[in-house]
Amino acid sequence: MPRIKDEVIDEIRSRNDIVDVIGSVIKLKRKGANYFGLCPFHNEKTGSFCVSPQRQTYHCFGCDAGGNVISFVMEYENYSYPEALRYLAERAGIEIPEAEETPEEKREARFKGRVLECLKDAAIYYYKKLYSPEGRIGLEYFRNRGLTDGTIKSFGLGYSGKGRDQTVRYLKSKGYTDKEINAAGLCNISEKYGMTDRFFNRVMFPIMDINSKVIGFGARVMGSGEPKYLNSPEGVVFDKSRNMYGLNVARRSRSPYRIVCEGYMDVITMHQAGFTEATASLGTAFTSGHANLLRRYTDDIRLTYDSDAPGQKALMRAIPICRSAGLSTKVIHLDPYKDPDELIKAMGAEEFRKRVEAAENSFFFELSYIERSYDMSDPDGRTSFQNEAARKLASIDDELARDNYISGVAEKYFIREDALRRAVAIAIEKNERSGPSDFETRPHARINNDRAPSDRSHAADGQAAHPNEGIDMAERYLLTWMVDEKEVFEAAKNYLAPEDYTDGINREMAQKIYEGYEKGSISPADILTGFVANDNSNEASSVINTPLDAVETPDDRARALTDLVIKIKEAALNRDAGIDDGTDPLKKAKQIKHALTELKKIKISL
Repeated sequence: MPRIKDEVIDEIRSRNDIVDVIGSVIKLKRKGANYFGLCPFHNEKTGSFCVSPQRQTYHCFGCDAGGNVISFVMEYENYSYPEALRYLAERAGIEIPEAEETPEEKREARFKGRVLECLKDAAIYYYKKLYSPEGRIGLEYFRNRGLTDGTIKSFGLGYSGKGRDQTVRYLKSKGYTDKEINAAGLCNISEKYGMTDRFFNRVMFPIMDINSKVIGFGARVMGSGEPKYLNSPEGVVFDKSRNMYGLNVARRSRSPYRIVCEGYMDVITMHQAGFTEATASLGTAFTSGHANLLRRYTDDIRLTYDSDAPGQKALMRAIPICRSAGLSTKVIHLDPYKDPDELIKAMGAEEFRKRVEAAENSFFFELSYIERSYDMSDPDGRTSFQNEAARKLASIDDELARDNYISGVAEKYFIREDALRRAVAIAIEKNERSGPSDFETRPHARINNDRAPSDRSHAADGQAAHPNEGIDMAERYLLTWMVDEKEVFEAAKNYLAPEDYTDGINREMAQKIYEGYEKGSISPADILTGFVANDNSNEASSVINTPLDAVETPDDRARALTDLVIKIKEAALNRDAGIDDGTDPLKKAKQIKHALTELKKIKISL
């Protein structure tokens, strides 16, 4: 994709208010000058996800996710950086002028194209191999699983062959280089055997992205080999968290919901039975990335995981992830069968459809699962379960929904509704008193709600208040403080240069802050844009969102700033002492000793 000019990126970001964008998909509540909500990137009961309209940034103080409006769209919608820019440009009515690709961008695009072509040719090779005499074992496996030739063709199923380098030799004959074959995840490379096939004697399940391009493979061994299941490694085109098996077809389904299951064969069997809305995660646990991907196509999810213990545990992990993403979720019961494939084969498609239509509300499923851990015939066990149910009800943020669920739970479990409401109220009060959203009243982990020096001054004592935080934290305190207040930057720059910060993201952040102020002013959202493009948004956001302690008086502010500057400069001088720059060691030692002595005399005023 052609590179978008920096000035256009700035306009896209500035014309998409971060509160509007995030507030359209996440429920936010105003607290002071900022907005809070449940973080969409990890499971939590109380909101530690902060959106700052002044800074035009977001930061989660629970999982450290953070960035600007561009990085949020990338993470939430599973978009690439260019895709996120295109989406936000369209939202703001901005036309993006085409820019010429750099030579490096052209090389990367060509290489990625070659890798995709290599994977496509491998899929064709495996499909043809399945119908050869050598592939009979694989074809019989699929037919014994009840698959028709039409279904096999539709999903591009195949067989890898029993030779150790058949696929590699075939792809090389097609003109693909070792580097391209390796990037496609189709080979293993060792000093002893050289380049050999990654997949051999396995039935093959091509994995396609939403545009039906082959990006990898899942494979099951024929016979007793290990591992039984083997997937492509992640690489230039394959990312398990941004793709789902069968979604290239399921996304086009006219069904108002999507069915999420565990295995490739479950998806294939359901599609063959007419349930083309089925999809599955790729050999990994269901993640927030999968939930956000599904949100593009529906807000109604039916989960149908294996009925054994591991499947039920995976189901309990998936439900809150869906809920955090704003997805309405129900659970399809399979008993006495293990999975959808087994149920459909035994009872037929019509019975499975009945199970889909009778899917249980996920909240009540969770309570049923929790209930198994208690002896409900014992008063103490029953009380413990009811208290846990109250805690779960307290975690429902929407008051109307919580009210309805309280009534439903009271009716289902024969609990006096007034008693349950009191228990829920107590649980809510405890959450509000001790939960991570209560940053404004906690002195050593408070969010700088107004981010304005005219309202309240704040700083961090890098030595007294945080003696064990180390140089990295001292740098982050100062970087955050400088972003908040130009006055602090003007005072600190007389003693510290960007080179005095620890090499890495702290120094890079310092460089951007210094450059911004030298030009006149800075915007946290602008600063983060460069980090977003390089996938460092979360870490960069964490650097300039370090919680600051409140320091009320000017003298205390000055002392805190002085302590931070001395600590950072002292560490920089000590680092310099260990670097061989050609200076006479004795002379250098004297110079650094003198500099450290003078450093102790610093007294900064604000």
